[in-house]
Amino acid sequence: MVKLHVRDLMTTQVLTIKGTDTIKQATVQFALHNVSGAPVVDDDGHLIGIISETDVLELVMKYQDKLSVDHPSLHMLEAPMDETAVDEDIRKATEAISATLVREIMTRTVLTTTPDALIVDVIEGMISKNINRVPVIEKGVLVGIISRGDIIFSIYKKKR
Repeated sequence: MVKLHVRDLMTTQVLTIKGTDTIKQATVQFALHNVSGAPVVDDDGHLIGIISETDVLELVMKYQDKLSVDHPSLHMLEAPMDETAVDEDIRKATEAISATLVREIMTRTVLTTTPDALIVDVIEGMISKNINRVPVIEKGVLVGIISRGDIIFSIYKKKR
């Protein structure tokens, strides 16, 4: 049986986000690239964290919880966040969320792998840590990413 390595399945054209990007900029990039998260890099391209939809939703819920204390009937997501909200408190919260820097909410401790690692080892790490994507690092540089989707797609690819 052939042992699959990360390099056999990883995506090399990786969307990266800067720590200085805003949450609004990051979520727009998620939508444009149809991804649910991305590595966060510094100006030299070194991995400093990872940002996911979960991180963004946790931020939204933090503001929703604050809002609910004073206004139980108001809900953050009743209107798109890029529209001007009628309620002043919602408008302030959506502006604060949109302007939050990625580095403020990203996950800093990131499971990484190398191109030569076995896929089975990466799967074990993904499952045990409940994560969806693992940045691939070679000689300190981000060279790709391997996601659950990449692995699932490969299960039936070219098999009949």
